[in-house]
This record gives sequence, structure tokens and C-alpha cells, in this order.
Amino acid sequence: MDRVTGLGGFFFKCADSHSQIAWYRKHLGIPINADYGGWNFEWKNAEDGKEKGMTVFSLFPDTTDYFGPSPQRFMFNFRVKDMDALLAALAAEGVKIDPKREDAPYGRFAWIYDPEGNKIELWEPPEGSRG
Repeated sequence: MDRVTGLGGFFFKCADSHSQIAWYRKHLGIPINADYGGWNFEWKNAEDGKEKGMTVFSLFPDTTDYFGPSPQRFMFNFRVKDMDALLAALAAEGVKIDPKREDAPYGRFAWIYDPEGNKIELWEPPEGSRG
């Protein structure tokens, strides 16, 4: 079974997201979309050049609770192929799994925690999507 197949996104909290967005635009040339505070880095699959994907880089306000009830400043989003099989395997291995699930037009989401309590997002893009 495939587990993580790639990095789906990298998210972090900012005290002043507007200033951070301006900094990343000016100094690194990342055209962050201010409406949602992120940018999608698009790429093609190395094994199948017709298959497209993206990795999201996104800034969140300090006040977000999206990362969970923890002081963590960053959260990784990992791409997975079979969410249900992976979650079953992780549960059998004793990994802490958040009971919340989210199904959206752009994929399925679940969350797990590493041994230090850092929340990690798992994302299964829809079949055939560029997610």
C-alpha cells in the first residue's frame, strides 16, 4: 500500500499575514493569492508527464484553529492515494487520528498527530484531478 505520495501543502501561521504575503511576493516572487493567502505550485508527475498536480503554500492568521489546539506554527499536508486504507493501517499501528473528516470537491481530508502532538493533514485528491 502506498502511504504518502507527496507533499500536498505547507501551511504556517503569521502574526501579520498581509505583510508576510507582501514579503513573499516582493522577495521570493511567489504570487500569493490574497483572497485565500496561498499559492498553488503546479507540477507534472515524473512517471506520467500527462498527470498534473500541485503543492499549496499557504499563510494563515495567528488566530486560526485549523492546526488544532496546539502551539504549532506549521502544518504539513501530505498527498495520499487511499485514505481509508491508510487510516486503517495507522489506527492499527497506534497513531493518534482525529475523528474529523472532510469531503470537498477538491478531495478528502483527515488529520493525524505525530508523537509530539503536531497535527498533520492528509489529502486524497479526487481521482483524475490535478490536486
